Amino acid sequence: MSNTTPSLYAMLGALVAAPSVSSVNPALDQSNRAVIDLLEDWLNAAGFCTELLDVPGRPGKFNLVATLGAGPGGLVLAGHTDTVPCNEERWTHNPFCLTPKNGRIYGLGTSDMKSFLGIAIEAARGLVANDLRRPLAILATADEESSMSGARALAQAGRPFGRYAVIGEPTGLKPVRLHKGVMAEAIRLTGQTGHASDPSFGRNALDGMQEIMGDIIAWREELQRRYRHPAFSLPGPTLNLGYIHGGDNPNRICGDCELHLDLRLLPGMSADNVRSELSSRVAAVADRRGLGWEVEPLFASIPPAETPATSAIVQTGEALTGYKAEAVCFGTEAPFFGQLGMETLILGPGDLAQAHQPDEYLEENRIPPTLDLLRGLIRHFCR
Repeated sequence: MSNTTPSLYAMLGALVAAPSVSSVNPALDQSNRAVIDLLEDWLNAAGFCTELLDVPGRPGKFNLVATLGAGPGGLVLAGHTDTVPCNEERWTHNPFCLTPKNGRIYGLGTSDMKSFLGIAIEAARGLVANDLRRPLAILATADEESSMSGARALAQAGRPFGRYAVIGEPTGLKPVRLHKGVMAEAIRLTGQTGHASDPSFGRNALDGMQEIMGDIIAWREELQRRYRHPAFSLPGPTLNLGYIHGGDNPNRICGDCELHLDLRLLPGMSADNVRSELSSRVAAVADRRGLGWEVEPLFASIPPAETPATSAIVQTGEALTGYKAEAVCFGTEAPFFGQLGMETLILGPGDLAQAHQPDEYLEENRIPPTLDLLRGLIRHFCR
């Protein structure tokens, strides 16, 4: 354990150098313990009380809660410790070595979103518990890029960490108060193989999936007419057909076919209701064609999130940045924080265009205004 918190750039370099990939592919998935240990060491040196929390059912995955001060209310600065996998051969810089160049710092997680955790610690440098009327917490979570198991575990435990929260996802320092939910569903059809010379020898699952795809496209248009939210640049829900596979040879009737689709839901829409509608449509086609069928989530859905425009965290974020809070189409941990009663704003220095890209970087000129912003939030909500 160190007795002092390192410089900001030393923290950023150490965070980038500690691999913490989360992936639905077990071959790529990694523990986030190395990143958690770094953060715990630095936050202890800064005077925070830290608590390491196992993520149930996810060996090697941990959340970290660090608190300065005590009492009700307060502010949470939150970020996830994991990154997506990267293709090192497509990078011109080492993804695990922080590389400053031409006003940018390159490295995996610089934009999405390890840098925010280092900047949050830097913004709290020098604070002591007696400075604070309400507590300041820094929260680091696991597996946001895959299952969101870290945030889900916190929500299931039912223990809030503050009244207001800021998640430092890459928003270009523009506040975000609402986002769409995310569903990913698999549709599987089972037919009967047979010789392709005579369709009566089998039941073609690929033919059935073609009909289902046409029905889903029509249903997509119906959903977009039924649900609208003017805050979003795309005001309706979206549905993307992203993957299909069926059969094994052109001279065999296709016996199995699988389709994967992505749905982005508006606040107020229920994943369970949408899945029920989808299942009814699949069943109608499959039953008529004598096909077996199933609809199964590829991962637990991420609910939509919406923090009221009148919330103090939204209004303070708008005042400090000079921007009106926006709506985005990607998902975050905000709905799980909302389940804990924390009003949440999404606001961070990175850019979404850099997230999940080779040669991911953070503009260095974003760091000073982020420090000013976080210090302003701490003054408002904690001091």
